[in-house]
Amino acid sequence: MNIHVGLNVTNLSRSVDFYSKLFGAKPIKVKENYAKYLIPDLSLNFTLNVQATVEGNQINHFGIQVDQQEDIERHRDRMTAQGNETREEINTVCCYARQDKFWISDPDGNEWEFFYTWEDTEQENNNSSTCCAS
Repeated sequence: MNIHVGLNVTNLSRSVDFYSKLFGAKPIKVKENYAKYLIPDLSLNFTLNVQATVEGNQINHFGIQVDQQEDIERHRDRMTAQGNETREEINTVCCYARQDKFWISDPDGNEWEFFYTWEDTEQENNNSSTCCAS
């Protein structure tokens, strides 16, 4: 079973470049106004769909939960080395969990978080984070 996400983008070439770096994989299909990724490690079917305009962050955010804290550092270093700005949140309480994470934005302003969850909490957030409403 795969999760499917279809994302509207304004520039397919820029978005394919960004998401190929994000996923560490090339799309399996590219057409004039469409690209499709199948990312087995994420059980993700992800498509890019060209639209004339895309305003703001149409979706709150996307996230990739990793299995080990060390994966946060590895992915952050990988994305930074590829020219992406990252925003870190270490030992933050967000969405009723204590997490380490970092954020990046795609060319259309959609935000992605890579996160590792240390433990569940009874507290929603620690007020120093925008938490799940980035």
